[in-house]
Amino acid sequence: MVVIKDSNLAVMIKECPSVAVLLAAYNGMKWIEEQIVSIFNQQGVNVKIFISVDVSDDRTNEWSQNLAKKNRRVRVLSYGNRFGGASKNFFRLINDVDFSDFQYVAFADQDDIWLPNKLIHAVGTIKSMKICAFSSDVVAFYQDGSELLIKKSYRKKKFDHFFESGGPGCTYVFESSALEQFKDFLILNLDKANSIMFHDWLIYAYFREHGLSWHIDSKPLMKYRRHDSNVIGPNSGFEAFITRLSMVKSIWYRKEVESIYALIGAENRSELQLDRLYLIKNFWQLRRRPKEAIALLLLLISGAY
Repeated sequence: MVVIKDSNLAVMIKECPSVAVLLAAYNGMKWIEEQIVSIFNQQGVNVKIFISVDVSDDRTNEWSQNLAKKNRRVRVLSYGNRFGGASKNFFRLINDVDFSDFQYVAFADQDDIWLPNKLIHAVGTIKSMKICAFSSDVVAFYQDGSELLIKKSYRKKKFDHFFESGGPGCTYVFESSALEQFKDFLILNLDKANSIMFHDWLIYAYFREHGLSWHIDSKPLMKYRRHDSNVIGPNSGFEAFITRLSMVKSIWYRKEVESIYALIGAENRSELQLDRLYLIKNFWQLRRRPKEAIALLLLLISGAY
């Protein structure tokens, strides 16, 4: 019996839960070993790591293949596909990995460091709250040794899933049966899904829109490595705020909202309307973080969105 001891959570699990960890990699030799060690150091769970390596310029695939030969808890998917981004790589993992025999599925980037209680806390929360999916705040750490809490656990809003993700995808943990439902959707819509830039945003939107319960936890359970190769990086600090503001102001952001809305069939079931007046009237329901909701309102009023 595994006992989870936490100030906010106390759950007894009769057996070690099985977790399939889907890890997308690309040119990751600088960091991947430290990340995988932190995954193997997870307490109270049985993990198996499935690695998909995008065509790389370094030895990431060779290193991963050698690890898989030595460790039965690692499997590397066939190499040679050029995905060109983490989103397509994660969709490949969801599509190609048979995780039906696992109780839970987690996503992993190649360059982070997981705290030892990351998975067992997520699993315990899923079980105690009877939810389908879990994400959380993270601590970003920089090359100079500084750290910064990245808060994503603001109160969920009615329509926030159409306008942002549920947090960094590397914090996502799912009940496997719930992710199987998304997998069925993905298989039918792979080409359109691959046109979406952020897999974590599309998955969060799908779960929320299809009544698959989601919890965003305030307990940071991993260290997010911040470096020049990050796609965007954590959304905190003035520089990051300006970066995201420019993205929201761009045509890309509006088109991405519209694409996700259409792809998950929201026009047939959601109260949300994408016309400007409706969004202005309901701006408070569009983003979780208050200042981001207000910033989006100003962009809507000015016509910049």
